[in-house]
Amino acid sequence: MKYASVPLNQNQNGWLKEDLLSTAFPTLVGNTQADWVVVGSGFAGVSFARRLANHDRNLKIILIDAASAAESSSARNSGFIIGLPHNIGSSTAELKKAHSYRSLLQEGINQLTTLIEQQGIECEWENVGKYHCQVDTTQERVLKEYTDNLDTMSEPYQVLEKESLYQKLGTRFYNKGIYTPSAILVNPASLITALANCLPENVTVYNNTPVLEILPGNIAQVVTPYGTIKTAKIMLATNALSRELAPVISKQAAMATFASITAPLNPEQRRRLPAMSSWGLTPVNAIAGATLRYTQDHRFLIRQHVTAALNGRITAAQTYRATQLHQRLFQKIYPQLGDVPLTRTWSGTISVTRNGAPVWGALGKNIYTAGGCNGAGVSKQTIAGTLLADYALGQDHPLIGAMQELGKANYLPPSPILDVAIAASLMKERYLGRKEI
Repeated sequence: MKYASVPLNQNQNGWLKEDLLSTAFPTLVGNTQADWVVVGSGFAGVSFARRLANHDRNLKIILIDAASAAESSSARNSGFIIGLPHNIGSSTAELKKAHSYRSLLQEGINQLTTLIEQQGIECEWENVGKYHCQVDTTQERVLKEYTDNLDTMSEPYQVLEKESLYQKLGTRFYNKGIYTPSAILVNPASLITALANCLPENVTVYNNTPVLEILPGNIAQVVTPYGTIKTAKIMLATNALSRELAPVISKQAAMATFASITAPLNPEQRRRLPAMSSWGLTPVNAIAGATLRYTQDHRFLIRQHVTAALNGRITAAQTYRATQLHQRLFQKIYPQLGDVPLTRTWSGTISVTRNGAPVWGALGKNIYTAGGCNGAGVSKQTIAGTLLADYALGQDHPLIGAMQELGKANYLPPSPILDVAIAASLMKERYLGRKEI
């Protein structure tokens, strides 16, 4: 019998603080039943479970995760909560549906803002905007399309040239950047862990409980290593992982991204930089370029390098190679900080689709999903999970139409054709963005 793959990162999440290392929830042991089972405690799964529970306090909801919220891909991202659509690699698919994306992303931010305030969540939340930067002076198309869409939406922005960027970022590596105020920076591990910890009372959470298979039927059976859950309805919040659990052909692929974080800069090292507050930067080519952050505690985060991870597993050797790459790139961007070491490197998976559209809605009888985040998941997956709960319960919401306007993800071929196609796509993006690193 073929069981579902289980995500595995042979590295430790660099965002984790000591109080998040302990397991907050038990492993499922024994058989049980529920009205709903939600698989995955990332932003989509937690948002979906909360919305279900708030709609009907009599529903018995079980949320299970192969690891925990603190070790999920949601906790391993770069901590950008994006309020505006942007390009992924050389694709500008999101920009072509900018109005729908904007309304969804900003509602996701509104929901998170409310929860932060209501629950008193500490996650280093900073409403500081972000920089979208370019190295190559000969490739203006993506930034031009970006500013054209910002103009169309009447969104404020500021164009910054090299010297102005240096005063903000402490590097002359970038030749041009667009600053937009509609973005928030957080510690993503602190945020998603806190959201999982404050779910309504009719949601029961089990950690370290991977789903091995789902046996369909009017009452489905969700099989885990130490117990089975009988349930009428299921929501898969696994993005492209555990493809074996979905009753349809996959339309999304799992990719791994890698991030490293430095030791905090000491006062002498900080004097080599302009006076800076914390900031976040996304590159014009997210596949080839580097995402950067300067944190509240004077550390640099660098995320660069994307590779296929169709089974969700990343080895220690892959992590080591990413560390070496990040060290070289950090020294290239900040040559004045050659004595600042990287202290941790980790990986996380994103889900990509061929046409940039999400995988959202009913997959079959009584099974639903919200996936295909395409690398911009915090606000997007928060609202996607909320709207999916409304949709599944037949509740009206004005943004369900906006969600459906994003379209449907295109078909993806099976392996080995998919493997070859992904390798070719990554090679193309790295070539197009070769001057961005």
